[in-house]
Amino acid sequence: MGKYIELTSSNFEATVNNGVSLVDFWAPWCGPCRMIAPVIDDLAVEFEGKANICKVNTDEEQDLAVKFGVRSIPTILFMKDGKVVDQMIGAASKQAFADKLNSLL
Repeated sequence: MGKYIELTSSNFEATVNNGVSLVDFWAPWCGPCRMIAPVIDDLAVEFEGKANICKVNTDEEQDLAVKFGVRSIPTILFMKDGKVVDQMIGAASKQAFADKLNSLL
């Protein structure tokens, strides 16, 4: 059963440097973040073995949020081999996230 990867400063680079990654910058108090949480969980199952589905808690990992210029949450970064290739800000449909991931695979 696929599960998203909780990213921290210590595992961020190693996780996103190979292949395609979706990185969800979120916080527990953020309504739209909580709204898309089940979508992120579903994507982790669907893309297991194909893409890394990751979350960064911006309250706990402020340095990562600053590094990537995250000013509003949820911010979803799409990365390929460690480089940001696209981003979406705010809640979106599961299909929108899946289409973006599939275009990078």
